[in-house]
Amino acid sequence: MRIVVLGATGAAGIVLVREALNTVQGITLVLYVRSPQKLPQEIAAHRDVVVVTGQLTDADALSKALEGADAVVSTIGPAVMRGPFHPTGTPLAKAYELLIRIMRAQGVRRLVALGTGSIKDQNDKFSYGFYTLIAAVAVLAHTAYKDIIAIGDVVRNEGHDLDWTIVRVPVLTDQDCKEYVAGYVGDGCTGLYLSRAAFAAFVLNELRENNWVRKAPLLSNAHKPPT
Repeated sequence: MRIVVLGATGAAGIVLVREALNTVQGITLVLYVRSPQKLPQEIAAHRDVVVVTGQLTDADALSKALEGADAVVSTIGPAVMRGPFHPTGTPLAKAYELLIRIMRAQGVRRLVALGTGSIKDQNDKFSYGFYTLIAAVAVLAHTAYKDIIAIGDVVRNEGHDLDWTIVRVPVLTDQDCKEYVAGYVGDGCTGLYLSRAAFAAFVLNELRENNWVRKAPLLSNAHKPPT
């Protein structure tokens, strides 16, 4: 299995790459990164890793990375903590438009993309906790909020003929727990926290099982905050 990973130098991306290399046999990871020097040395030098350097707007480099790929996993997303400093114009959503066009041209159908609860789903129900969390993001990080919503729209609409999964996450933590609940907002099962380790476990399982194709599940660990 040859998997292209976008966002591999971010916190979630690094956890995902390490988990894949440690647990999946016969995998090749193509890490498409802007700054390869940010990769941990043991990842960059791993025999099952191919590093391709390029910007999200670089069609030629992205096309090269996708050659022969079986799937694309993207952990890119707005840095909500930067608040109003996220660029206007939904640049990440535009990057997804380019990615989807190149996937189609290269015959790559499978896309697993990181999202958040700001992306709505018809199966969601009201949750005061999520309502408060999303409202705060919309006010304090409005440009990031707009970009993440636009990412959901692009994946669903532009990628309508692809086998996509939007993995919506709540507040991410550094806990070691790999157990997760997959559902929807307000379903009584999902909560406000998810470990990056559990995110990685879900993504790798989804690449094997394809249980959530053309769906946008919400993941969480438990209903209590991390200790």
